[in-house]
Formats: sequence, structure tokens, C-alpha cells
Amino acid sequence: MVDINECPRSAVVDAEKGLVDEKNVVIERSDDSGTAAPFLTDENVSSGLKHGGSQSLGKNLLSRAISRVLSLPFKKSHLEPAVNDLPPDGGLRAWAIVFFAHQTGFNTFGFLNSYGVLQNHYVAALDLPPSTVSWIGSLNAFLMLVIGAFSGRLSDAGYFHQLLFLGTALQILGYFTAAISTTYWQILLSHGVCLGIAGGLVFVPTMSIAGTYFSKKRPFALAIVALGNSVGGLVFAAILQNVLPSLGYAWAMRICGFVVMATSIPANYVLKPMKLRRAKGPIIEWGAFKELEYSLFCTAMFLTFMGMWVPVFYLGSFGRNIIGIDNKAAASLILIINGVGVAGRIIPALLASKLGPLNLMIPLTFLPALILFCWASVHTQASLVLFDIFYGFLMASGQGMLPPSLGSLTKDLSKMGVRFGMVFSICAFALLIGQPLAGALIEANGGGYLYAQMYAGACMMLGVIFMVTARTRIVGWNLKVNI
Repeated sequence: MVDINECPRSAVVDAEKGLVDEKNVVIERSDDSGTAAPFLTDENVSSGLKHGGSQSLGKNLLSRAISRVLSLPFKKSHLEPAVNDLPPDGGLRAWAIVFFAHQTGFNTFGFLNSYGVLQNHYVAALDLPPSTVSWIGSLNAFLMLVIGAFSGRLSDAGYFHQLLFLGTALQILGYFTAAISTTYWQILLSHGVCLGIAGGLVFVPTMSIAGTYFSKKRPFALAIVALGNSVGGLVFAAILQNVLPSLGYAWAMRICGFVVMATSIPANYVLKPMKLRRAKGPIIEWGAFKELEYSLFCTAMFLTFMGMWVPVFYLGSFGRNIIGIDNKAAASLILIINGVGVAGRIIPALLASKLGPLNLMIPLTFLPALILFCWASVHTQASLVLFDIFYGFLMASGQGMLPPSLGSLTKDLSKMGVRFGMVFSICAFALLIGQPLAGALIEANGGGYLYAQMYAGACMMLGVIFMVTARTRIVGWNLKVNI
């Protein structure tokens, strides 16, 4: 006797030879009644799919696809044990990383570069003094940079995707809550705090991972990334200049939010750190300050950022209150300073690999410092535009050399995120106190700008001195060394 649930060996052999109808081979019980079920063939499967199986399969595939997409931002960047992969120094993925890191700068510092337009609007709409209003932009910049010390370390530890996802969500939240804000404190929280924290979570990690994909081409790649700051400033300033008078503040912020949404969401699925071995360490690498050249460079950046951003915040109000131009022309000054800044970042980027980023940064910081002293001689709209063009070009050129210069001082690529975060955190304190201090000097001067102009120029000139000292510490007075 053969059990009805067993398939005789002869039947299997005959089936393989094509001598038995596969539909009638009994292999399992369909239910507890003992009724045999036929073997499932392609014809049976096709028939089942036609009666609802295809719908179930489609739902499963869609569910798996959605689950995979949603899980990408939450996976760890690199799992142990990590490996010391050599940078590809080019290729499709490396340049895609550069492009989306560029977009991150576009969305963070790019919007900050256009703050001068909003500074004028906030002063008029809220009826507050410039020094009070400037805390919105200063707090935004401060949080964006100081949080970089923590986000850079967390990125090195493998949490890059989580930082990028959370930062993107907070960016979108910040823009759309700012759009419905009507009081100073609401704007301070949405624009200053929320957008500042969001920028801090994404800016330093993306800036640092872009450098890990390159070796010889790193200065050029990081300069292209830094170009996003000026391009974003140009685009956002144009949006604000045209939308604020026609559709109002709320829609201006919403449109900026939609632009950020369209460019930042795809970045979450493209940006990925290199798998570099990273020893566990503190959020702040205090040992880095034992390297005298690094400490000198950090001091130079603090002083430079104290004065560099004064025209970005106050040039529009200077043109309106001192020169007598209208609001549209005042907003155009911010558009010009960012427009020429695009060219100002491209040209040094092409030369950085050949001449050295720090070699370029020193004269490109000295010249705008000199121009800041000349700001006091501006008395006509034509001279104001001329000052705007020259300063915007040179300021962007020098600022664009910061990431590659810092990259040239960082030999251990696995520490790139921490080193970037530390420098940017130091710059954060300069931005936090620098612009309100300039506003206080304007008020102390009875609405005049001479004190603020001299203050800005002196800070940048001191920064140049510390840059020269840092370079001398590394290579001496040999001007031919590429650094």
C-alpha cells in the first residue's frame, strides 16, 4: 500500500521522462479531509495570478520598494569593520557626490547669503532696529556652524544618513513655519533656530565626505562644493527680491521651501561616505589644537568671519539709508554680490590644484579686507555698485578656499568631518557676535556706518596676518611650495 500523500519513485521518474501527466501527480493533502491536491504547474500558477494573485504580488512588490526607500536614510553609513579604501579621485559616483554636496551648500549657506534682502524686510515689517533683527541671521549662521562639530563627529561614526534625513526634514519645517510667522520671536525660532539646526546637521557632514572621494583633485572638488553657497545666494536673493513685493513674505518663504525640498530630498539617496577606518574618539579632537598651524588657521578664520559678513547683512540698509536708493535697488545689491561671487569661486577653484588653496586664500582675503576700508569713501550709487562688485567677487574667492585649505591641512581623511566641524564651530561664534556688534556700532555712530566699516576691515586684516603665520609655520617663507 502506498500512502496517498507520498509520490511513488516510479511516478517521479516517469514524470521526468514526460510519460506522466504532471497535473495528476498527487503530492500533498489540500486539507484535513484527505483529498489530494494536484501538482502546481505553470498553467496553474498563471491561472491563480489571473484570479487575484497578480494584485497580491503587486502589493508585495510595492510594499518592499517603499520599505527599502524609507529605510535608506536610516541605515548606518558604514558598518564595521571599515576599510581604508583609496579615493577614486573621479568617476561618476564621486562627481555625483560633489554635485549634491554643492546642492547642500546651495540650500544652507546659499540662503544665508541672501539674508540681506530679508534683513531690510524684517526691519521695515517688524519696526525693529538693525542690531536686533540681525540676531535672526546671526543665530541661523551660528547654529549652522556650531552644530557642525557634533554632526561632523557623528558622520565619521557612521550616522551620516540619519543626520542628512533629519536635517532635510527640519529645513522643510523651518521654511514653512517661517511662512506663517508674524512676530519677531516666531521668525527667530523658525528662521533663526530651526533652519540653523537643520543646516548644521547637513552642511559639515556633506562638505567633509566630498573631500574623501578625491586626492589630487580634492581642492578643485571642494571648491566646486563651496560654489553652491554663491549660486544659492544668487537664486534665493532673486526669488526674495521678486516675490516679496508681489506675493508677500509668506509665499516668498514657501517658494524657497519648495526649492530646498526639490534639491535636498534626492540628495538623501545619493550621498554616501567613503568606507574609511575611524578610531573611536571625542566629538572635539582637542589634540588638533596642539598642532600650531591648525590653531593659527582657526584663529584666522574666527577673525575673518567677524568682518567678512558685515556687507552681506548691512549693505542694503547702507544703500537705502545713506545713499538714498529705493528698496528694490537695495535688494539688487545682494543679488549682485552673490552673482559675481559665482565667478569669484570658479576661477580660484581652477587654480587651487596648481597653486595651492592656502596660497590663494591669503591674497584673496587681504584684498577684500583692503576694500572694506575703502567702503567709507562710497557716497554715490555708482560707487556703491562698484564696491559691491569688487567686494563680492573677492569675498567669494577667499571664502571658497576655506574647505580646500582646511583639507590640505588634514592628512588623516577619516578625521575630515571632525576637523571641518571644529573650524566651522569657531567661525560660528564669529558670526554670532560679529553682525550684532556691527549693528551696535552703527547705532553708536548715530546711524552712520564708519565704525562698522573700520571694524570689518580690521578684523579681516588681522585674519590675514594669522593665515600668513600658519603658512610660515608649515613651509617657511618659500613661496614656491604648493599648499
